[in-house]
Amino acid sequence: MKLVNFIASLLAVLFVNNLAAQKNVTPPVDFYSLSFKTITGENFKFGQLKGKKVLIVNTASKCGYTPQFEQLEELHKTYGSELVVLGFPSNDFGAQDPGTNQDIKAFCEENYGVTFMMMDKSSVKGKDKNKVYQWLTSKEKNGWNSTEPSWNFGKYLVDEKGMLLGFFPSKVKPTDKQIVDMLK
Repeated sequence: MKLVNFIASLLAVLFVNNLAAQKNVTPPVDFYSLSFKTITGENFKFGQLKGKKVLIVNTASKCGYTPQFEQLEELHKTYGSELVVLGFPSNDFGAQDPGTNQDIKAFCEENYGVTFMMMDKSSVKGKDKNKVYQWLTSKEKNGWNSTEPSWNFGKYLVDEKGMLLGFFPSKVKPTDKQIVDMLK
């Protein structure tokens, strides 16, 4: 078991070091030039995020991973002065977020006490994906990553300078050590 833990730790260090090397790649398209509508319809300019890390998550209200809203809120409250959490509701995976923006907002607030920013319901994969996810999943735009989320609650972490640091699949919880270590 110690060998397994050692190998897992070594792989985590190599992964983080690889991300650290990649973050020095200046993205061809400026993250801060993006904007998107919030769940309540206001236009939000990403230039307001300069100097903060940003965790972008494609969310769904009827998914096995939906309880991750609780940990996303925990990150928002714990790291709120240094981290902005942005939830992007999407019905792309298993039709697990069929409601309206109003339905989604009410569900998140009533069931998980969500106070972090939720964005307009949109597509996060394929030809209809929104402009933010086009940036997150195009190495021609972000400098290195082309991985789309494969299910609800995929996570992308952007640093204080607008550079994409990493992608974390659904099974990686928001408060997992590999994410939290990158927030420090």
